[in-house]
Amino acid sequence: MKAYELTSWLEKKYPSDAAEDWDNVGLLTGDDTNEISHVFLALDLTEETLAEAIEDGADMIITHHPMIFSGIKKINNHSFTGRKILTLIQKGIVYYAMHTNYDVLGMADLSADYTKMHDTTVLSVTEEREGEVQGFGRVGKLPREMTLREYAQLVKESLKLNDVKVYGNLDSMVKCAAVCTGSGKSMIKDVIKAGADVYVTGDIDHHTGIDTVAQGLALIDAGHYGTEYIFMDAMKKELTQAFPELKISCAEVKSPYTIL
Repeated sequence: MKAYELTSWLEKKYPSDAAEDWDNVGLLTGDDTNEISHVFLALDLTEETLAEAIEDGADMIITHHPMIFSGIKKINNHSFTGRKILTLIQKGIVYYAMHTNYDVLGMADLSADYTKMHDTTVLSVTEEREGEVQGFGRVGKLPREMTLREYAQLVKESLKLNDVKVYGNLDSMVKCAAVCTGSGKSMIKDVIKAGADVYVTGDIDHHTGIDTVAQGLALIDAGHYGTEYIFMDAMKKELTQAFPELKISCAEVKSPYTIL
């Protein structure tokens, strides 16, 4: 099949115009008239991930985080971004990214499922599309009231993580939770306004953690990677069902850091 057949399907389900203005999504490099048979999914397009995709024989790569964010003045082998772009072009690989458009149209509900919420509503509304409210994050009820310690353990096990950072009294009771994948500290005010007891996100710094607990909200920092790598399995399932003729594979690269 042609690459544009897949990208057209993606644009209908996760339209690029649903992304934030600062974002860079959609077809970033490559010829969408190319024939494709193997799609490789990754959270980030690192040089290691690109090498893995090439070794696997992929002719199209889809990532959550765009490799290209800001303007590029030079494309050569002297920068890591330049090397990746050159390799993609030389190998004839089509590269597509779906970031904040997927965050609001897929990742938010997906993360609510992983963090065991129900009766969810949008945490931070961005727009109303076809009569449906869309936006970042979700807030909802937990299966039962439980201690913060129990819920943190539940989140850790559900996301299959080795560890999570918890801010707050581990013995305090929680029954309403919020989640925003990636770096979600900018929405802490929205979470407090929504009345949640605990907030699951990533990239929480020292002072933000202290200040948030002082306002009565517990935090579970499951990491940027830890809250977003679920993109790969979810998209693999979707693409396999929609395009059974394609081979769909996921990057084996795990968390970008190691805790000793």
